[in-house]
Amino acid sequence: MRVSIVLVAAVFLLLAAGDFDAARKLYGKTRYRETIEALTGFPSTQLEAVMLRGKSYFGLGDFRKAEEAFEAVTRADPKRSEAFHWLGKALGRRAESASFISAPRLASQCRQNFEKAVALDPDNLLALNDLLEYSLEAPGFLGGGLDKAQAIAAKIARLNSAEHHFALARIAEKRNEFHIAERHFRQAAEFAKEEPGRYVDVAKFLARRGRVPESEAEFDRAAKLGPNSPALLFSRAEVYIRGKRKVPEARQLLQRYLKLELTPDDPPRADAEKLLREASKN
Repeated sequence: MRVSIVLVAAVFLLLAAGDFDAARKLYGKTRYRETIEALTGFPSTQLEAVMLRGKSYFGLGDFRKAEEAFEAVTRADPKRSEAFHWLGKALGRRAESASFISAPRLASQCRQNFEKAVALDPDNLLALNDLLEYSLEAPGFLGGGLDKAQAIAAKIARLNSAEHHFALARIAEKRNEFHIAERHFRQAAEFAKEEPGRYVDVAKFLARRGRVPESEAEFDRAAKLGPNSPALLFSRAEVYIRGKRKVPEARQLLQRYLKLELTPDDPPRADAEKLLREASKN
């Protein structure tokens, strides 16, 4: 009898592992609703499943449910850096659409969770990057500030040279030190010569400065490395639409983007569809 129970338990674990692998593959293809369905029945004690469910809710834009999932993981495993990072992300997105009463509280909680994630794992580059962005965008009374961003950039320096120069570029641009910012954006690209996204960063910066021909040259450079790079297609279309130029080409870029098999790291389809609707009005 005991052997039978062990066998049944072993079969259940194998089936659960198979279901989780299937759910993970669905998530990797941004099929978030199907991911959540595939995770139905997984116990709340299976933290990997809870994390994946939270990420899927985040991908769907249901940030409150995402927050609940990540918070559950932080309670069950208070040393898990990734969970605090994602909890901060969910709180930050909630803050964006919250009332003026709730937004400061949610923003502060966002920062606190990013800081907790970094404290638990100083090598968590994604959390450091998000904490940097928070410091650049949030006012001082909510824990933001360029001095804090500079300190975070120093921590990024020991992990990734390209990300370090990107961080310094963002800080310099905030300080209106545009020559310094451009130098660092270009240095970031030098440290990651095979990544189209780095040249896209340079192109977007140049577009913000009104240097359109130079921006186009950087976009073309990125296109040679990765003609179907999601970062390239989306960002180039966004620059055209925001600049109210080459709108028909922007539509084509977005249509190509929407046909790609995207990953959770790419801009959401909903954002591309929103841009496409905006382009159709012009």
